[in-house]
Amino acid sequence: MSTKPAYLIFSLIFGLGIFGLRFSGFAQTPPPSEYQIKAAFVYNFAKFVKWPPQTFANPDSPIVIGVLGENVFGGELEHTLRNKTFNNHPFQFKEFHSMTEATNCQVLFISPSEQKRLPQILSGLHGTGVLTVSEMDHFIEAGGMINFVIEENKVHFQINNDAAEKAGLTISSKLLSLATHSH
Repeated sequence: MSTKPAYLIFSLIFGLGIFGLRFSGFAQTPPPSEYQIKAAFVYNFAKFVKWPPQTFANPDSPIVIGVLGENVFGGELEHTLRNKTFNNHPFQFKEFHSMTEATNCQVLFISPSEQKRLPQILSGLHGTGVLTVSEMDHFIEAGGMINFVIEENKVHFQINNDAAEKAGLTISSKLLSLATHSH
């Protein structure tokens, strides 16, 4: 494995200042949790996706990142997005409890608690331009766009670029090159 992908992942998460180093006396800070890492990835996914022009009503409309179903992130995703902007778009976090609400965002993490409803959810999001993200088995095969997987105790992700393109989204080649598996 070349060091270039590892360097890119490192720069995506740590080089962008998502996790600041904090020292309290001589105590070491604990490593980030799985969901701190996943929250950082979700935040960065939004920065490497191009949405259709009609996605944002105004040049400063928020980039809404939401969770449908049980919020497995706890407060980590909301904390990661707090006070962040990208191209004049502030980030905004929302929890959604219905399919109808979930169409009003740019990035949607579909919780594993929604596994049984996944076909209906993905069907309901068809044509909405929402980037779908999850951590479910067979999410990519079902038509989801980005899926987290744990390999060798590390967080990785898969991308279904065909599904993203059908939704009118363009995923950066940089992000595609970091995926462990792409369709």
